[in-house]
Amino acid sequence: MEGDQRAYDRGTSIFSPDGRLYQVEYAREAVERGSASVGVETAEGVVLAARRRVRSPLMDPESVEKLHQVDGHLGVASAGNAADARQLVEFARQTAQRDRLTYDEPMGVEPLAKEIADHVQEYTQSGGARPFGTALLVGGVADGRPALYETDPSGTPSAWKAAAVGRESAVIREFLEAEYRSDADLDASVDLALDALAAPDDASFSPADVAVATVTAESGYRRLPTDERRNALDSLGLLDESGSPQAS
Repeated sequence: MEGDQRAYDRGTSIFSPDGRLYQVEYAREAVERGSASVGVETAEGVVLAARRRVRSPLMDPESVEKLHQVDGHLGVASAGNAADARQLVEFARQTAQRDRLTYDEPMGVEPLAKEIADHVQEYTQSGGARPFGTALLVGGVADGRPALYETDPSGTPSAWKAAAVGRESAVIREFLEAEYRSDADLDASVDLALDALAAPDDASFSPADVAVATVTAESGYRRLPTDERRNALDSLGLLDESGSPQAS
């Protein structure tokens, strides 16, 4: 019996007798080991925020990429295997560019999320390939309407008002369920995202520990600079006064 179990364990595209794909489940575990990312949808746009894992004070925090611009009106936050995330972000950028050239208009958030999910799903049923060990939050504004989607290693897209992926995502999601307000403005939603990242362990952050971006119809994709992150953390009582990067 154990030998049969190991056979299903090794197969990337074989269902176990109880209907499980073990490699997909392991990919989800890889996501849970990654530092958390949060997305919040508002009437004005979408907020994306992420904790950075800075392994050494000698490391440049800006080189830890958790938030990615896909197009002028689209952004992605990732959790899990960073190399896998980079590949999916590159796929997303090419897909958005191709769609813009074909239809002469920006690609919608939902179509992009579904294209990414379809690409991810192919790797759950192809021999000689493993699933992507990363989850993405895809946020943006299309036709004046903000939208936020999550894609997971199984290739399933889902729409959210507020979502979290990565380490302690269940705790962060509970916090978002309790605190999310659909009528909150963009600044309040930035505060909510930062509070949510701190919720699992009551953490405090230096500006280098977190990355924050907003996507609106007026400004498109915009990364918050260091001084704005510092001011937001300070106003929430989350600022690490030592100013040293934390491992997250």
